[in-house]
Amino acid sequence: MANKASQDPEVYDASKIQVLKGLDAVRKRPAMYIGDVSVRGLHHLVYEVVDNSIDEALAGFCNDIHVTMCKDGSVIVDDNGRGIPVDMHPEYQKSALEIVMTILHAGGKFDKKAYKVSGGLHGVGVSVVNALSEWLWVEVARDGKVYRQQYARGVPVGDVKVVGKRKSTGTKIGFIPDLEIFKKRKFTFEILAERMRELAFLNKDIKITIHDEISKKEETFKYKGGLVAFVEYLDQNRDSIIKKPIYIADEKDGVPVEIAFSYTDTYNENTYSYVNNIHTIEGGTHLIGFKTALTRTLNNFAVKNKLLKNDEVSLTGEDVREGITAVISIKHPEPQFEGQTKTRLGNSDVRGIVESIVNEGLTRELENNMTQARRIIEKCKQAAHSREAARKAKELTRRKTTLESEGLPGKLADCSLREAERTEVFIVEGDSAGGSAKQGRDRRFQAILPLRGKILNVEKARIDKMLANEEIRTIVAALGAGIGTNDFDIEKLRYGKVIIMTDADVDGSHIRTLLLTFFFRHMRQLIENGFLYIAQPPLYRLKQGSEEKYIYDDEEKEEIINKLAKAGKEKYNLQRYKGLGEMNPGQLWQTTMSPENRTLLQVTIDEAFEADIIFSKLMGDKVEPRRQFIEENAKYVRNLDV
Repeated sequence: MANKASQDPEVYDASKIQVLKGLDAVRKRPAMYIGDVSVRGLHHLVYEVVDNSIDEALAGFCNDIHVTMCKDGSVIVDDNGRGIPVDMHPEYQKSALEIVMTILHAGGKFDKKAYKVSGGLHGVGVSVVNALSEWLWVEVARDGKVYRQQYARGVPVGDVKVVGKRKSTGTKIGFIPDLEIFKKRKFTFEILAERMRELAFLNKDIKITIHDEISKKEETFKYKGGLVAFVEYLDQNRDSIIKKPIYIADEKDGVPVEIAFSYTDTYNENTYSYVNNIHTIEGGTHLIGFKTALTRTLNNFAVKNKLLKNDEVSLTGEDVREGITAVISIKHPEPQFEGQTKTRLGNSDVRGIVESIVNEGLTRELENNMTQARRIIEKCKQAAHSREAARKAKELTRRKTTLESEGLPGKLADCSLREAERTEVFIVEGDSAGGSAKQGRDRRFQAILPLRGKILNVEKARIDKMLANEEIRTIVAALGAGIGTNDFDIEKLRYGKVIIMTDADVDGSHIRTLLLTFFFRHMRQLIENGFLYIAQPPLYRLKQGSEEKYIYDDEEKEEIINKLAKAGKEKYNLQRYKGLGEMNPGQLWQTTMSPENRTLLQVTIDEAFEADIIFSKLMGDKVEPRRQFIEENAKYVRNLDV
């Protein structure tokens, strides 16, 4: 019977499980499989298990996923899919379940019969999670029975056994990360919830629930609006110029394409692209196809309907994407990703597919709503008019940007080394702190750029006005890599680390947020490539007799003071630093600038869309969302990150 069943492409059984290679290398080099063994890699374990459930949903067999953060630190992922096959594999004479869970590159996703499309790590995900877990168990409901197997660091602890009966089907996996691999194994509800929210947006028929047994937090995500709801979520703190996002969906050559986009009264482009639920941070052929079709279609429509005058220039890609919020999602049976991290799609056929679908769909949408079309074209025309002014401003800044020292801004105290990878620049708030930093630094590899006053809030300004701001021009000239999506060149960056160093007070937090907004909006590659950091100066200096200790947060302060009180050592002097300028050069070096002693917070944007929402909330025009955010996060403000 098994042989007959295996000939049917719709039947998902042991014969569909293909084995490519063993598991041995995973524990030796875990970063090769999950990126790293820090917070990012830890949470990636959960994503990989959930991706298996999502693949079942893409195949049409699952619509309900539960993620539980347990009190003991483990995570359980439960779905109502078909359940992993448990019958004997025809070639390897082992349960298909054991093969899937213990052998790298074993799964039902390689011949495209059991699964047409899949995300995750294409068959390595769940076995990698097993290999990197102290323990893992899996329960499969299938064929009216419940099957279970347990593992220890990827090795089965006994055979697959029947442990019950159940009419419904599904897979339930519980695991706890291995402390031999991960330094910390505490999951964060908010990090996991954001990925679950993203998956629910991208797959509108799926309900995903996440529950934390300790904090009792629970969220359920299900969005009937799909990508339209995603765009509305992204634009919640911005004012749209059209009533509802434009939605285009079609399939061509076996590749389904979904796109939703809207225009706001802001000046930044916010575009997010996905392939099989994988966020393609670096874009690829699907994004190129969208951008090309958007520019061509809007130009053709404007000319045809006389919305562009004869003496007006054509709209460029930059013009038509000003203020746009867009999500592009495609499903491809054989995606070709450039690089191990799957951040750029390389399939050449996809560009033409997306172009064709966008051209037809957008033309239809514009023709059906002329009022909306006119608003969009007018927005693009305004962008075109400001483009020339922006070009002149960029040229002025570019002329001032040179590797020769005489062309660098006067405020910059440069370092003597010229190899970028060995140097770093501190962007420092104020002349007082700048003076201490200049005296305390190591002149060989540390440059200091003091800012006089707050930089412009770039969330509310076009690039021509932005580059009229002296502090922004100074930063651009000092870094030497240009500015903007099209003009920023990471290869020309003059320093290996760009470090924001501000006071630990309200003004310092505001300046830091202004700088982060600027870098996120106009030099995002700086963040994506890991060049941007935030210095962590101490909040207190505790002196007791001849001994002194620097304290970096209030929690540490309370812990130290309580220990001193219990030991009867209540005579001490506690100094609260209000600003960097209160420290002498030696103290600033010792606590904040010395590579041996300092703590730097690297700025990352794993969840770019959530960072976008935070910046638009903090720096946008709407007051109520900003007030609410500050009230909810005031106690975390010292550790606020992108």
